[in-house]
Amino acid sequence: MGDGARGRRRAAIREFLFGMTGYEFARHALEARAALESLFMAVTVGDMIGLPVLPPYYSLRLLPHVVPNVETWKRRVLRERELHEEHEFDLHGV
Repeated sequence: MGDGARGRRRAAIREFLFGMTGYEFARHALEARAALESLFMAVTVGDMIGLPVLPPYYSLRLLPHVVPNVETWKRRVLRERELHEEHEFDLHGV
């Protein structure tokens, strides 16, 4: 058994243990981050979808930082959603 096989076995065990223990936490963290990014984008450039929140001066100051994310944010916010999409982890025992 070479070092390559041992390394692959270790990586497989590490991935298995992560799947058992940390995967759901990582997924929740990514969902929370996406929700906070959506909130930040809504506060700063919400006037693009008809939601004026901040005065335009502050939005223009933040615009260079949010330009790369505007298209994906607009797609995510304006997408139609089903009722069950937001709370998929709430019904574990059902």
